[in-house]
Amino acid sequence: MDPRAVHRRDVGGRGEDLAARHLRRVGMRVLARNRWNREGEVDLLARDGPVLVVAEVKTRTSLVRGHPSRAVTEEKRRRLYRLARHWAAHYGVPLSRTRVDTVSVLVVGGRVFVSHERGMRR
Repeated sequence: MDPRAVHRRDVGGRGEDLAARHLRRVGMRVLARNRWNREGEVDLLARDGPVLVVAEVKTRTSLVRGHPSRAVTEEKRRRLYRLARHWAAHYGVPLSRTRVDTVSVLVVGGRVFVSHERGMRR
């Protein structure tokens, strides 16, 4: 496997670990990681009280390409809402109780910075 691909996978996996830890720390219950369906992949599925949260995790090791949250384009956000509909049906949650969040993880010089953008409920 290409060493860059291995590095990206390792960085992404560490970012998801840190994001899941953050969600738990703020009182959410992480239900699943890396769930796939025909629409694509969800990084983290969590419960925030009665709300089902589809969380996109973006991890970076520098700001050369900007803040990690900038990588979530409008098209990506639309796809995440389609995924939210699927997982809401799967978990028996009304669509009105779903939300798409972005968790940005920046790991620089051994320091970790996590920011959590809570999306709007649908």
